[in-house]
Amino acid sequence: MTFAISVPALTGQFATALVKQFPLLPDTVPLLYLGILTIVSLYGFHKIVMIWRFYRHRETPPVTRRYSETELPKVTVQLPIFNEMYVAERLLEAVARLDYPTEKLEIQVLDDSTDETQNICQQAVERLQALQPNMRYIQRAHRTGYKAGALAHGLEIATGELVLIFDADFIPAPNMLRQLIHHFADPQVGMVQSRWSHVNRRYSLLTEIQAMMLDGHFIIEQTARSRSGCFFNFNGTAGIWRIQAVKAAGGWQHTTVTEDLDLSYRVQLQGWKCLYLPEVVVPAELPVEMNSFKSQQFRWAKGASQVAKQMLGTIFQAKLPLYVKAEALLHLTNNINYCLLLVLLLLSLPYQIYITQHSWNYGLLVYVPIFLSTTISLLSFYWVAQQAQQARSSSWRFGYHIFWLMSIGIGLSLSQSLAVCDGLLRTNNQFVRTPKHGVTRSGDSWSDKKYRANKTWILLFEFLMLLYLGFTAVFALSQAHYLSLPFLLIFVTGYGYVLSLGVFQRH
Repeated sequence: MTFAISVPALTGQFATALVKQFPLLPDTVPLLYLGILTIVSLYGFHKIVMIWRFYRHRETPPVTRRYSETELPKVTVQLPIFNEMYVAERLLEAVARLDYPTEKLEIQVLDDSTDETQNICQQAVERLQALQPNMRYIQRAHRTGYKAGALAHGLEIATGELVLIFDADFIPAPNMLRQLIHHFADPQVGMVQSRWSHVNRRYSLLTEIQAMMLDGHFIIEQTARSRSGCFFNFNGTAGIWRIQAVKAAGGWQHTTVTEDLDLSYRVQLQGWKCLYLPEVVVPAELPVEMNSFKSQQFRWAKGASQVAKQMLGTIFQAKLPLYVKAEALLHLTNNINYCLLLVLLLLSLPYQIYITQHSWNYGLLVYVPIFLSTTISLLSFYWVAQQAQQARSSSWRFGYHIFWLMSIGIGLSLSQSLAVCDGLLRTNNQFVRTPKHGVTRSGDSWSDKKYRANKTWILLFEFLMLLYLGFTAVFALSQAHYLSLPFLLIFVTGYGYVLSLGVFQRH
């Protein structure tokens, strides 16, 4: 059955004709819709549980014993770098200023770069060796294993007892190492992770929303998981590992694109303690353009799916409390929400047609649960995250940012769903670096910088989704489905924003 549809012609009469083109839609439409919403609601309820755990376990774990100055362990600092010409020197200078005995500090500049970054790093190392004589420039012949391979290579020649890792866009404070080190006086501690902050949080709406998303993870989730005895993840940077724990768990592996998450679970399954210290904050740079942000999110979602596929069986068989296993399941499968959301978006037009053919009460059965399970849980989750860090934000500004956070999350649903499927169904483990431009102030420009995210065909499908959702919104308006319109507005706004930035920031 075919018919031509033009949006300008979509009047009430045309919508009525459209409904007549379909036979009476079966009751499986709302049942499928509500079934998916039930699963989404479970993840929404999980956010409320995380808030409860966060408030219940807010106390910072005490340091069992502090090292004396002569007892301080030797630390290897690893700086994995690949084509980071705009931020590499800034990182090296910050690490050279770490307040720690120079004879007990080894710095490895693990440079896999293929561009001007090589010269920048080599010259910086030569200059900074006056401050840190144990700073070494290391370059491999082949980039085998990507970041995980570089870390493993550095570990083979490391002389430290502990290893501190920083990605290229981080700017650690001089006292950062001393804030973390004393927790390792407990021989059972295998890893200590600090919290990220963001030097360019106020750069744009996109960076504001990214920061808000990460606040939820670093302030609520990481704190709640680590202090309630659940497994939590090393975030790839700004944390310290005990080298013995890394080796005991099988070392760095590149079977996933999130080697940090993979190692975190393997180490904790070995029985090592892992600590999270949200009061220790390390600034970093957020991606400032949409395609780089999407590339980063794609890698994180794909990697989490890969780790879920590899690790959940082992976790379920391990002798762990049921609540730890349940938390691991929800943690590693959280990105499946994007797949569920995408299905809901695709069902939006059939559902609008269905409620036109039936009673308006079906609208209440769907949209009230949506509001209760997603909007309220999201509002609570991110409100607590902002209040916990004493962020000065008016209710209006918070509401404005929540609207865009929800919209952008919806706009990412297609890309993230593909990432989840990629992680579950394929074995491609290519590590795609997130481009960084050294942008920290609102007046800084990134458009003349060299690095860009790879071009993909996903934009075409996002355009088709935008057309589909726009058509659905006009159809709902013509049928006076006013209860549906706020949600459809968010759907259209999200895809419109993500797509427009993805297209116009390509060059």
